[in-house]
Amino acid sequence: MELYERIKKQEESLSLVGLGYVGMPIAVEFAKRGVKVIGFDLNAAKIETYKSGIDPTKEVGDDVIKNTTVEFTSNEEDLRRAKFHIVAVPTPVNDDHTPDLTPVEGASEILGRNLTKGSVVVFESTVYPGVTEDICVPILERESGLKCGIDFKIGYSPERINPGDKIHRLSTITKIVSGMNEETLDTVAKVYEIVVDVGVHRAESIKVAEAAKVIENSQRDINIAFMNELSFIFNKMGIDTKSVLEAAGTKWNFLKFYPGLVGGHCIGVDPYYLTYKAEELGYHSQIILSGRRINDDMGKYVAENVVKNLIAADKAVKGAKVAILGFTFKENCPDTRNTKIIDIVKELHEYGIEPLISDPVADAEEAKRLYGVEFVDMAEIKDMDAVVLAVAHTDFSSFTMDQMDKLYGDGKKVLLDLKGLLNRKEYEAAVYSYWRL
Repeated sequence: MELYERIKKQEESLSLVGLGYVGMPIAVEFAKRGVKVIGFDLNAAKIETYKSGIDPTKEVGDDVIKNTTVEFTSNEEDLRRAKFHIVAVPTPVNDDHTPDLTPVEGASEILGRNLTKGSVVVFESTVYPGVTEDICVPILERESGLKCGIDFKIGYSPERINPGDKIHRLSTITKIVSGMNEETLDTVAKVYEIVVDVGVHRAESIKVAEAAKVIENSQRDINIAFMNELSFIFNKMGIDTKSVLEAAGTKWNFLKFYPGLVGGHCIGVDPYYLTYKAEELGYHSQIILSGRRINDDMGKYVAENVVKNLIAADKAVKGAKVAILGFTFKENCPDTRNTKIIDIVKELHEYGIEPLISDPVADAEEAKRLYGVEFVDMAEIKDMDAVVLAVAHTDFSSFTMDQMDKLYGDGKKVLLDLKGLLNRKEYEAAVYSYWRL
């Protein structure tokens, strides 16, 4: 009987290595479909949080965590009881923008120490083409003493989960799957079809699947960089960028991207994996790295416009009272890792401005640990000179002008609405100094 059938009949277990915003929803979904799941993470505190029925990611909710059959564990030896392993750990970059493969290498070592004959290992972490076969497989073989292709098989299926998105979920997004040979590909495809209702796409090789994932986010990054560059140009022309994009968007084949801060673990990171590999092969990226430079400078650009608008409103810059609403890397998601809002904060510090930051959605402990940032309650924000509406949380999108008025002190009200949440004409009519990307 093949592995897929044994998993379906609960005769074999499936493991998830890494229980963050990607791994945890996958583990929960497999369990929901009747699969025996072992959810492993090195972070014992995180495991205890899950065991207590709390979902710190807010991806599936506390009720789902309380009722899931996933066996949460931080004991790596529990992985020995599984035959199908999914590795979903982060793949960040170093300060010099080179790939940091430490998490995926560490996960390979842990899994290798506990790998048994007849297992299938599938990596989901975003990497450049070749990492799975050239870096992960040798580690698995070294740690396990087993031989890939004989004792265990390997596959790759890039994650496509969008944190905070309640519409595009694991079961509703086509899943790319790949395997080291046709037999492995068939097993990987069938296992994922248990949870992916819309089906899978069988890539012709592991490297093709790795490449497909890394260009998905590179494409988005480049398109957003183009929108950001347009924002620079149109702001100099005194033209509202959002109005231009709305007009252009009436054409059937116009791509609807918008300017903004590009943070998070994917769009702002993955392009560097591709350009790193290209550099190794002697090719220096032109378009991809140009887009990265533009997007990496957006925090500085926003801070500069805070200062320019303060000056235009006859307000002193040094010591100005500025509030930033929102700190996460995207709306309605508690994750503050790789947020670009911190770039605005740091740049404002250069001008002698210590902004107040409020975010009802963000993980406050994480923000304090990673950035030394402490949030304030919205009730504490008053007598401001300027307000930066930075993240499009639902809590902020429903703001009324009366609520906004109460945040300010005397003089002209400076408002930077980065995501264009508010009605520009209404605020300008109310004599706000209104600016947006």
